[in-house]
Amino acid sequence: MTQVIVALDVDTIMREEQLLTQLKDTITFYKVGLRLFTAHGKRAVDLVHRHGGKVFLDLKFHDIPQTVAHAVKEAQKLGVYAVSIHLCGGRDMLAAAAEVSPRPKLWGVTVLTSMQDKDLRPLHPQAKVASFVKNLARLGWVNGVDGTICSGQEVMFLRRSLKHLDMKFITPGIRPAGGELHDQKRVMSPEQAAELGIDYIVVGRPITHAIDPLKAAQSILSSMKHAAPHSLEVR
Repeated sequence: MTQVIVALDVDTIMREEQLLTQLKDTITFYKVGLRLFTAHGKRAVDLVHRHGGKVFLDLKFHDIPQTVAHAVKEAQKLGVYAVSIHLCGGRDMLAAAAEVSPRPKLWGVTVLTSMQDKDLRPLHPQAKVASFVKNLARLGWVNGVDGTICSGQEVMFLRRSLKHLDMKFITPGIRPAGGELHDQKRVMSPEQAAELGIDYIVVGRPITHAIDPLKAAQSILSSMKHAAPHSLEVR
């Protein structure tokens, strides 16, 4: 069953608490990212835990192996469920993070959903998002990463090209049909994600900026529930 992670991309503890209060008993997983964590740090994480939620700490670790391993250790002390790590940090960095024990789940970032082929060309003239995602996903898997963060558009491609790997998928860039894309480019609807059997989808503004966040979340969950039976057909 596809789980919804609500992105708490807000800048005040007050707004975070409002959302947590409204969504309690409906949403279990919450993303604490760069904006909220930079503003409020551990306090933002603790608040999710006090409301009974689980934290995906989305800081996209990317540094030398020892530094990243230490960051993963500190994240474990915070009690978070998962952290994000840039797969392009390389084999040694990923392996060092994976060797930390105990540790949160490591979810590896492939190519940001705000990017397209043309955005990769400065890195390599023939660069394609699909091939980058595939290579990075494989790199993460063989070095102990627990899940792959990618656009929903790449999930079927990865399942077919890396079918021997039992990957977990975490998908940002989720937008209800007809919703505004904002800065996202490679997007997918919640229903499509559920049909693909994606493990986790990250939803921010369609819920947090809604007039009624609870109603928006319930609507997304309902649409996914109706779509979910098709997931077995594509696996």
